[in-house]
Amino acid sequence: MSFGPPPSSFTQSALAADGARRIRRRRLIGVMAAVLVVVLCAGGGFLWFGTGGSTPDDGKADAAPQGRLDVRETVEERPATTRGQMAFRFSVDDMSPGEEYEMPGTWATDKILAKGINRTLVGFKMGKDASTGDETWRTPLAGPICGLTRHVTVEGRTAVLHRSKNDPEAPCDHVAFVDIDTGEKVWEKEFPTSETVFGQDPTSVSITHGTVAVTWGNGSAGYDMDTGDRLWKKARVSGCEHAGLAGGRGLLMLLACVHTKDTTYQVQKLNPRTGHAKWTYLVADGVKGVNLLSAEPAVIAPAAGDVQVTHLISLDDRGKRRATIGLEGGHYVVNCDTATGFDAVDSCPSTVVSGDQVFVMSREDPHGDMVNNANRIVSFDLATGKTVKKFESGNGQLLYPLRMSGDQLLAYRESSDRITPMGVVSLNPRTGKETPYFFFGLPLEGWTLSDLELSDIVVQDGRIFFGSRRATGPSAEKKKEWTWLVIGIEGAKR
Repeated sequence: MSFGPPPSSFTQSALAADGARRIRRRRLIGVMAAVLVVVLCAGGGFLWFGTGGSTPDDGKADAAPQGRLDVRETVEERPATTRGQMAFRFSVDDMSPGEEYEMPGTWATDKILAKGINRTLVGFKMGKDASTGDETWRTPLAGPICGLTRHVTVEGRTAVLHRSKNDPEAPCDHVAFVDIDTGEKVWEKEFPTSETVFGQDPTSVSITHGTVAVTWGNGSAGYDMDTGDRLWKKARVSGCEHAGLAGGRGLLMLLACVHTKDTTYQVQKLNPRTGHAKWTYLVADGVKGVNLLSAEPAVIAPAAGDVQVTHLISLDDRGKRRATIGLEGGHYVVNCDTATGFDAVDSCPSTVVSGDQVFVMSREDPHGDMVNNANRIVSFDLATGKTVKKFESGNGQLLYPLRMSGDQLLAYRESSDRITPMGVVSLNPRTGKETPYFFFGLPLEGWTLSDLELSDIVVQDGRIFFGSRRATGPSAEKKKEWTWLVIGIEGAKR
């Protein structure tokens, strides 16, 4: 792919982890290949499933009115049928054996699918079966992308961080605010970074109403969305590093305070226009790390005694603890830092927060196997910490929470056996009712894209997109092969 020289910043641990996941998928493919070849040959490619009808959803789908500078909170409408069809595909066949590219970030509007590829942002129109050169727009950056936010404004803009030059060791010290529909770089600013004994300061970016905020360890700053003018700048104090941000309806900042023998953590609610802290919550000693699940309502995910998240804490509008939700020794899964690969403290794609509940998925059924598996999504009340609803996946499927759509939870049904159709469904947190949006299947080439550990999953404007986080060339034995990087599926028209 001609998107600049491939970066060389792949660690052996990351490559080993990816290799293990791919081996697991290949084993599964071997188990199911005989069955699937017969099924796929019937259609020669994509298989779509559905009844051709729809059932009214009894949940409310209203969202509060939003202005153009708000982070969007769209409500998805149910398709006319529950039969899925391909809306978009991006694949390439010009990668060499051993060639690799980071592909950070996947964003969508009703018109465009946007993807980060090394040091370039690209946008494709819907309805295209696209390859390199078919971009609607291409926006080159000075260096590789090194930070991003999943948030998008109502008018379709988002923020990314990139390095100062085309060198994986160059400072991550530029923030760009980009229009997804046009590829226009609305503005770009440089911010300070510095070297520490641990290497370069960690950086992060997020957005909230009217403000783009960044941190770089030794400080943080906020910029006006329209003009790019700096609104505020904060320096670290008392040895507390500015460790990351969570945006959306509000703005939280995580502080990591390094002491002689250990590190303690604080969470601050910031005024996004001034940077002033409205309140500070002191996380208990002994915690090994903290992630920020939601800025408003404030929900944090500490890892007490281990690197894995052990419990969730909801905070009120004064920064006081409301409830603690235990994850029962790992029975529930809160996977963080997998969606971007940039140590983003708000990157926990397996968990969704609504106005009054948090939705967590359980681990896979320990009595199942790779083909016959099951799990559930469980909701907890943020005021009491008590269980509210449980949504079962059923045998041969796994159920993943994706995002809120009004007061409904959108979830993805993954097919563990690769015969049961995949699907997008709506879950009603009040009644426990599940409503299908559409069902679909994927051919062999697209299987790895449906793995949440390897891909971004975005639901927007009636479509679900699976976007790979890394492009990998063919094996040495294969000189050329098609590599699927993004696929989008939508409900079929009647």
